[in-house]
Amino acid sequence: MPATMKQPDLSPSGLDEPLLPPVEKPRGLMLKLVYAMSRRQFGKVMTPLKVFMARMPLGFGQFYGKVGALDKKLTLPRETVMLIREQVAHINVCLFCIDIARSFIVKASMNQAKFDALPDYSTSPLFTDAERAALDYVTELTRNKRVDRDAFARMARHYTERQICEIVWLVATEHVYNMTNIGLNIHSDMLCDIALKGRAA
Repeated sequence: MPATMKQPDLSPSGLDEPLLPPVEKPRGLMLKLVYAMSRRQFGKVMTPLKVFMARMPLGFGQFYGKVGALDKKLTLPRETVMLIREQVAHINVCLFCIDIARSFIVKASMNQAKFDALPDYSTSPLFTDAERAALDYVTELTRNKRVDRDAFARMARHYTERQICEIVWLVATEHVYNMTNIGLNIHSDMLCDIALKGRAA
């Protein structure tokens, strides 16, 4: 497994600032704790916390956290889960989501070359037929907001009915993440770079 991974250009330089100014000094004990947890886990307070969560009732932030907790109940392999989320984020061009997914990939010591090859999943030998079928379905659903029955049938040959529903869940919830960030012009926090530096230290 390579020590480094080929990174898409996620640098925020030259990009517009978020449409709302980040809240650097949150009010309320719970939000301060969330900021502290983000610093501890990622090495910084994530921009979506400062721009979106800081302005919303606590329950909204808890919902986003619940999505991550529910992902742990999925029966799909963790690598498949991350491949699907990464593919949706790439199609939607959510730079923050691409970046944070890459940081999770680094921390989990997943096959980084495979994620680098994601744009070529249909021909890359790194992907199984099952993964290609799932990614074809996910790509069509994300781009067209509908799916061809043949694409569904190809995927269904490899996955249980529950896993098919899990794949739909991943696409739907990734859109929630993506649209929140895109709607507020939130770009990459360079979290993958922080994770790579932490692993090299």
